[in-house]
Amino acid sequence: MSRRMLTIAGIVLLLVCGASAETPSPEAMTTARKLVVTLKIADQYRALLPQLLLKLRPVVAQDRPEIERDYDAMTAPGAEIYAPFVTAMVDQIAAVYAASFTLDELRQIEAFYAQPAGQKLLAQSDALAQASTQIGQDASQKAADELKQRLIEALRQKGHKL
Repeated sequence: MSRRMLTIAGIVLLLVCGASAETPSPEAMTTARKLVVTLKIADQYRALLPQLLLKLRPVVAQDRPEIERDYDAMTAPGAEIYAPFVTAMVDQIAAVYAASFTLDELRQIEAFYAQPAGQKLLAQSDALAQASTQIGQDASQKAADELKQRLIEALRQKGHKL
């Protein structure tokens, strides 16, 4: 590659990286936070925290009943121990959304997911993803089997013994 092309590529890379490093506007962050709430991402995270804390229990409590009781009380569902982590997670995800979409796009996405159809899509997204994955795997296997047979037949017609 010529020196001029390398210079142009470097400038483009700098512009792209510089643009993605810009801090989103406060309005974009507010809209992105609203979208994160509408998408129920924090709810999904909150659902994972009890499992995490349950895994930490034996490490922290060291099989000592007096510590286990206090640990369980401190980490009970709804405990404030989760709040700072959930808030930080929402802010970080909102920043990713705000950096990825324009303010108008964020508003449009949030408006869609706030509607019944958007909520239905959210509720069924895991099942839809699993079904789509299975369909893709089944179709790929069927295609592979069919192509294998066609290729073997074509090679046999050319005189190959398979």
